[in-house]
Amino acid sequence: MYSSRPSDIHIICDDKAEQYLRERFALVQRPSYRVRVWFYKPSWQSMLDRVEREGSIQTDHSAGLPGLMKLFIHEILPRTVKKSVYVDTDALFISDPALLWDVFSGLRPTTALVMASHPDQHAPEWHDASKICSCVMLLDLEKLRSLRLMDSSIYRELGGIHALSPEAFRAKYGLPGEDGKGRYDNVRLGDQGYWWAIVDHRPDIFEPLNYDFEVTTCLLQTYNTGLGNELITMEEEQKHQIFTKDTPQEGITVLPKLLHFNCLHGTPRYMEWTGWSDPADYLTIRWGAAVSYHVGYKWIWLNKGQANNLEQTLEMFTISNVIFEDQLVLKQHT
Repeated sequence: MYSSRPSDIHIICDDKAEQYLRERFALVQRPSYRVRVWFYKPSWQSMLDRVEREGSIQTDHSAGLPGLMKLFIHEILPRTVKKSVYVDTDALFISDPALLWDVFSGLRPTTALVMASHPDQHAPEWHDASKICSCVMLLDLEKLRSLRLMDSSIYRELGGIHALSPEAFRAKYGLPGEDGKGRYDNVRLGDQGYWWAIVDHRPDIFEPLNYDFEVTTCLLQTYNTGLGNELITMEEEQKHQIFTKDTPQEGITVLPKLLHFNCLHGTPRYMEWTGWSDPADYLTIRWGAAVSYHVGYKWIWLNKGQANNLEQTLEMFTISNVIFEDQLVLKQHT
């Protein structure tokens, strides 16, 4: 909708989600820039098998097994994909996604992972996993593959392949199953709890994301920013913002570019949240109009390109047989 350059979109999903999205993408025949969409569909069994080969992780989060796959994006996407921006499905861009992609160009050479950092948050019951948010991430997939982010029985059997995460998980949560023979039952917030252990243990591969790209409803109340008062100055806007003190964002005005409507309990889809019909709700006051606009925006309106221009097309591909990175390593050794 806002993109200023060609886009490759990689979607990890099931058959139902692919059908739902294909129906909509098919309405866009001449976008402003070339768009290529890949649907990756790991089977439930293949996801179970990969977690089994890892050997220590499990989750009690509502996102379940598919949610844990966020830890394996670098394995699911092919090696030809070197970097990616990950965005949860309950978020939407209100600006050019290229602005987020361009963050890659300013990172340290060692950085493999970027996400919002909230050091002001304190939740012992979650082992402080709310100090980060894995809902919007910049992933240097090539570096994560090189680091062998997630362990595998394949690596252990081959020998000589050291994965990054086991040491990080032990440092944060102790031995899995308390005796080193089970699985972690003390990790909260799903994949985020595991990401927290990784970035806390290896700060050298991590950098915080500007809050512009993670204006979240969960815990942080979108930093008290929203639509309205078009003539407000940067200085005045900053005075009204909350949850930025003692964070990387302190002294920097949040200029929203991506909205994240998480923790809207009681609905599986943020756009169907009953609170949007309440004109007195703080979130509706701040962002209700933006949600209405983007949900109501017609897919056919994305046909902004010229007919018969090969640089203004949309293509879709399906990858049904997903092979995880550890399986590729095994093939290389056999």
